[in-house]
Amino acid sequence: MKKKLLIFLIGFFSFSSVFAQTIVKGSVKDAVSFEPISNVSITIEETEQTIQTDVLGEFMFSVNVPLGEQVLRISKSGYITKRYPIVVNKNSIVDISDMTLERDFTSSQDLFTITLSDDELNDDGGGADNISGLLSSSLDVFQRTAAFEFSQSFYRLRGLDSENGSILINGIEMNKLFDGRPQWNNWGGLNDVMRNQELTLGLSPSSYNFGGVLGTTNINVRASQARPGSRLTYSSSDRTYNNRLMATYASGLLKNDWAFTVSLGRRWGNEGFQDATLYDATSIFASVEKKFNEKHSINFVSIYAPNRRGRSSPNTLEVVDLKGIRYNEYWGWQDGEKRNSRMREIEQPILMLNHYWDISSKTTLNTNIGYQFGQIGNSRLNNNGTDLINGFPQGGGANPSPTYYQKLPSYALRNFPDDTSVAYGLQQQFLNDGQIDWNSMYQANISNARNGGNAIYALYEDRVDDKQLTLNTILTSELNDNIILNASVNYKSLRSENFAQVLDLLGASTYLDVDAFATDIDEAQNDLRNPNRIVTEGDRFAYNYNLLANVMNGYAQAQFKYNKVDFYLSGSISNTEYQREGLYQNGGFANNSFGKGEKLNFTGFGAKAGVTYKISGKHLLDFNGGYITRAPSLRNTYSNSRENHNIVPNITEEKVTSADASYIFRSPILKAKLTGYYTKIEDASEISFFFADGIGGDNTAFVQEILQGIDKRHIGGELGIEAQVTPTIKLKGVASVGQFTYDNNPNLFLTTEADDESVAAGFIDGFKDFGQSNLKDYKIAAGPHRAYSVGFEYRDPDYWWIGATANFFTNTYIDVSPLIRSSNFTTDFDGNTFNDYDEDLARELLRQEKFDDYMVVNLVGGKSWKIGDKFIGFFASINNVLDEVYRSGGFEQGRNANYRQLRDDKALDTPVFGSKYFYGFGATYFLNVYLSF
Repeated sequence: MKKKLLIFLIGFFSFSSVFAQTIVKGSVKDAVSFEPISNVSITIEETEQTIQTDVLGEFMFSVNVPLGEQVLRISKSGYITKRYPIVVNKNSIVDISDMTLERDFTSSQDLFTITLSDDELNDDGGGADNISGLLSSSLDVFQRTAAFEFSQSFYRLRGLDSENGSILINGIEMNKLFDGRPQWNNWGGLNDVMRNQELTLGLSPSSYNFGGVLGTTNINVRASQARPGSRLTYSSSDRTYNNRLMATYASGLLKNDWAFTVSLGRRWGNEGFQDATLYDATSIFASVEKKFNEKHSINFVSIYAPNRRGRSSPNTLEVVDLKGIRYNEYWGWQDGEKRNSRMREIEQPILMLNHYWDISSKTTLNTNIGYQFGQIGNSRLNNNGTDLINGFPQGGGANPSPTYYQKLPSYALRNFPDDTSVAYGLQQQFLNDGQIDWNSMYQANISNARNGGNAIYALYEDRVDDKQLTLNTILTSELNDNIILNASVNYKSLRSENFAQVLDLLGASTYLDVDAFATDIDEAQNDLRNPNRIVTEGDRFAYNYNLLANVMNGYAQAQFKYNKVDFYLSGSISNTEYQREGLYQNGGFANNSFGKGEKLNFTGFGAKAGVTYKISGKHLLDFNGGYITRAPSLRNTYSNSRENHNIVPNITEEKVTSADASYIFRSPILKAKLTGYYTKIEDASEISFFFADGIGGDNTAFVQEILQGIDKRHIGGELGIEAQVTPTIKLKGVASVGQFTYDNNPNLFLTTEADDESVAAGFIDGFKDFGQSNLKDYKIAAGPHRAYSVGFEYRDPDYWWIGATANFFTNTYIDVSPLIRSSNFTTDFDGNTFNDYDEDLARELLRQEKFDDYMVVNLVGGKSWKIGDKFIGFFASINNVLDEVYRSGGFEQGRNANYRQLRDDKALDTPVFGSKYFYGFGATYFLNVYLSF
């Protein structure tokens, strides 16, 4: 009996010792509604152990829980952070259920301060590209400042394009296959439902995909995880739109296990900061989730955000001096209203179906299907309209652009230097009008139509109609208390229709679909299978082709978390397939334009690793490194996809090498992070289109410029400091110091129409190799390479607040012309060096322009009131209070392509083909009023 009792006691105490644990658990709820809050970060200070609350708002620490007096930090974006002191005893359970968080309505600025200009929203890069998306979910002061203070200056995070970061919605990647960049307009105006973001920075590990060197942002729009309640918002602004209305309702998870979120938005205005930049956008969002049981849930999401806006022009200094920074060349008066010829319309609905499977308490599988379809259109005027005379195309109208070089005073001063009255007349005409003359185009078309002719002028749009299917599955598994496994498999399929479509024949009824500049009747045909085709409004013309793409990729990642060290290892592999299908047989490329072209295949690999060493709870060191090979984008693969199947010579995968190291300090009063980074991109390609003079002589040609084998180097440092100096006053300082340069002399090729003139200039089948472009050590046009910000914020206990920042920008450079820095610059028609070539003068002509430094001061403030269980408040901001005039970007015109032409042009007080510039907004305001209940 004693023996049995002894065995029982040993077993009992052994059992107890095994299962006795030190546990800290609890739950977090909304202070007003008392509803559970998910995805709240719970951190044990000094140890930096962090977990997040589940859908029931609950959490639990059970591994390596520190003993004694501890402090829990409870935080979530949109709520006021709280700190709870606790005492932890060995083998005890600390239960602190029903902790509450109050909404932080002063943080509402994050939802309203991003306003993107026309140039920031275009497909060629800009502000939205530069900040790599909305970074409001980050609690890092540097990231917030980059998003809300630096974005207005075309600042690019680490000098990189947004194709280097991944944007996901419910785990589905939204980066476009055409250029690798996310199209933020696809979900614009839905701020309320898009603010629940999970952000990883740089190469840090993501639970959703391998990501890029700028990190991954997953926007969680799952209905059950939306903050329950309703919100009404009205905004007024003079930046890109004038008015905005938003209404949002989220049910949270109901008793019947359904959840709903709906949001409606409307943004509109006749004119933004720049002239005639109409804005008209509607946003509709719905997310419905059904929880079938504890393991399975399905969520359906639909997003429809059509938008239409008038674009604005970059301008030369000559134009700005005459008309100011608000001037926009793309519009003119018609019937007493401003009509913009460059309208951009986007209508691309998104549908998603997400399945969430909790296989066990530690393993989840998220499977997603996404389908996006619709169109993007960019309108413009065409003055190449022609009639057939003796079987050949004849006619065409004068260039309708009011800034066409022959209409400006600089042209007259260069060509008629002895008769200043000509220049004066052009100057006065431009000052008094200087806009598109719609009436004269109508009159010319109507007159020609009466004589049996076709339209001379036409308004058309370049259209892209996409259909993209995305499938993926994402696995997350906690293998044990220290190891987390992430893996995913993804598939994308794209069919992209590309064509020109006639919008308005401006008083005429027909248009001749040929190339008026061609010298041969067959080469003039845009489609040899339908020669001399007559088109009407709504018809496709000029070019018509499909781009087909299929991408398969997968990644696996292991994260290891311990008391003193966290580290991760991650790898990826991808296969990308492209093909062009021509629907027209272009006359200039009769044997290389119709039907399906060659299938192109690219294989990509990625590997990255990182480690975080916790010196103490306050001091951390973080290191990351990675190497990625990736397929070039569709945009940079085909040299002139509108006309032929040709691909970029020597095209290959891009290679990206990146590393960063950070020191992080965190205390209740001070938070600071210092980061150094290095990124090198190799074997990239870029394609651009423009008119150039002096291509192998004095010819003027419309060319496609292919820059291949580009190497770029990005090196720099980032510093962010935030200090809570008193309970109500916070100070912040941010610095970004970088140097972004070309790291080699890439190869330069030009293509143009294959005709007698191009053959005489040395082009073979419309193609010419110009050797290397001497770009090494030139600065990359990536916005300011250096940016600094200092500011303060005062938050009164009575729920009003005010803040101010002063932002300094330096080392901003013009985008240089590769053609001007090639062999074409130094040689004449016969390939000999110009006999009057002056190396010292040439060096000065090729010197890269550096813009003036500037400072932008911004003010923000707001107030909120609690009335019962409702909140009402307002937020206001004034950007660029001092009305600073500054150039945020620009590019050299490649028109003067050789030494003599550039020398003669720059010798003038006002060059005819001077660089074109983008300007930041002057002083602007944003006012927002909201009701939350």
